[in-house]
Amino acid sequence: MIITALLILLALLLLSVPVAATLIALALLLAELFSPFPLINAMGDVLWSASDKYLLIAIPLFILLGEILVRTGIARGTYRALESWLSWLPGGLLHANVGTATLFSATSGSSVATAATIGTVALPQGRDMGYDPKLFTGSIAAGGTLGIMIPPSINLIVYGFLTETSIPQLFAAGLIPGLLLALMFIVGTALICIWKPSLGGPSVSHSWGERISGLRHLVPVLALFGIVVGSIYTGLATPTEAASLGVLGALAIAAFMKKLSVGIIVEALDGTMKTTGMIILIIIASYFLNFVLASAGITRELTSFLEGAGMGPYSTLMLAILLYIILGFFIETLSLMVITIPIVAPIIIGMGFDPVWLGILIILLIEMALITPPVGLNLYVVQGVREGGPFSDVMKGAMPYVGIMFLMALVLVLFPQLATFLPELMKN
Repeated sequence: MIITALLILLALLLLSVPVAATLIALALLLAELFSPFPLINAMGDVLWSASDKYLLIAIPLFILLGEILVRTGIARGTYRALESWLSWLPGGLLHANVGTATLFSATSGSSVATAATIGTVALPQGRDMGYDPKLFTGSIAAGGTLGIMIPPSINLIVYGFLTETSIPQLFAAGLIPGLLLALMFIVGTALICIWKPSLGGPSVSHSWGERISGLRHLVPVLALFGIVVGSIYTGLATPTEAASLGVLGALAIAAFMKKLSVGIIVEALDGTMKTTGMIILIIIASYFLNFVLASAGITRELTSFLEGAGMGPYSTLMLAILLYIILGFFIETLSLMVITIPIVAPIIIGMGFDPVWLGILIILLIEMALITPPVGLNLYVVQGVREGGPFSDVMKGAMPYVGIMFLMALVLVLFPQLATFLPELMKN
């Protein structure tokens, strides 16, 4: 049954069937082939129960927050400020790409929005200064992945929804690994540019006056981070309430900066509805698929297989990591999460691993899938913003960052305290 399900899934995805329709079709086919009960009769109740969740309201609100920041151009000032502080390092503007992506990730919650925004701001400047397009575009694509690790994160909300894990604890757990990964990106970029300077660009020094004056451009992003994440960590707001506070804060900041207009609001709402519709359809479709898989016995089948293989906890964990890396080459990230987590997470957690830590590890592996071809979404986003040049440049430039992410996954397995320290602190 497992092989049949995978073959049907890959066939439908290769035929370019929309993801939500693919999941529903797969569920109906598996129900017909492997279940003695008419599971289709429960479809209405299952889809309604999946969509009737208060927590899901946070998703469109976080998307709207990111849309407002994108449309109002707040990220441009952030990029200029970080350029003045980081461009003296070997690699020059490459570090501004990563640094800006890190800050923008702390408010957008979306990797795609982060990559698109940084690409729009950085690529023209990189071309004008003669940067090698490979590592430059790769740093933007990789920096964009931080959007689903550093809180607030839509993908962490999805993980929490699927596993019934505390969203505030997941947000707390993602902070240290997310910042450490950003630091590893910067150090890795510097080492690459020291080894091969032609891949980077000129190191530019700015006066202390320019650096200090540029700090004002960081205030909007840091203020929104304080509003959203601070209200969650202090217990003043739930993730959904914090998202609404973030939207109000973004609107207020944009209005204060005189960058808000009716046209921008309409564009932000339009983009939010399109993205939200896609995500929610995928989530409720996956909910029905998971119901069918459980009813047909695939979860028991997979559990029996792992138990029969005589594998220990860490061997099973390594197998799960390998599974995510392989599937990440072929399946879009959100689909990969909602298809695998309800099956993989109970098995791994049942072996004694912390569910919050596991969520951060899975998100890290999902980040790798965002920049691995052929379906790495951030690669296509950066190439689309780039408007010219071979797609292979972006793929080659992202490969060093895939290696850094894999190294980070090993660090997270060896030192789980990186993800569990802040959640444990919240409990005390």
